[in-house]
Amino acid sequence: MNIGETYLEIVQKRFKSVKELGDKTLSQLDNEQLHWAIHEESNSIAVIVKHVSGNMISRWTDFLTTDGEKATRNRDDEFTDSLQTKEEIMTVWEQGWQVFLHSLQGLTEADLQGFVTIRGEQHSVIDAIERQMSHYSLHVGQIVYIAKQLKGSEWQTLSIARGQSQAFTESMLKKHQ
Repeated sequence: MNIGETYLEIVQKRFKSVKELGDKTLSQLDNEQLHWAIHEESNSIAVIVKHVSGNMISRWTDFLTTDGEKATRNRDDEFTDSLQTKEEIMTVWEQGWQVFLHSLQGLTEADLQGFVTIRGEQHSVIDAIERQMSHYSLHVGQIVYIAKQLKGSEWQTLSIARGQSQAFTESMLKKHQ
């Protein structure tokens, strides 16, 4: 396997991991928690989901051939809390990820050497992918942070539980011997 194929394999794995963190977080919340915001200048999880999905659909529809900021995107509307139910929120979440992951999986090593346009500015394909890694990870991190605050002691950890680091490390070492 060459470096381009390796990169695409790794980046797909990393993005799927980011999505999984979001999925596991969203599954722990009810509709009221999804719409909670600390103040009116803050975004609820529902709004963050709507924004991330809107970004994914705009950036990754016809990724290699059209500007990533589609004329059909209404970015300002993404920051209004208009999704009513958890089911709507989850549908929007999945729509964005489906468009994004499908496009990402369709890329080839040759595509990595090309360029795409976002808001009229040219970016290497690798730079565009890495921009989105940063962007999506940031927002999923926000979702996780808000959810942890809302759930308190009812939060189900997404990684190694407190006080379990040594046991986890030992089990991983045994697994990989």
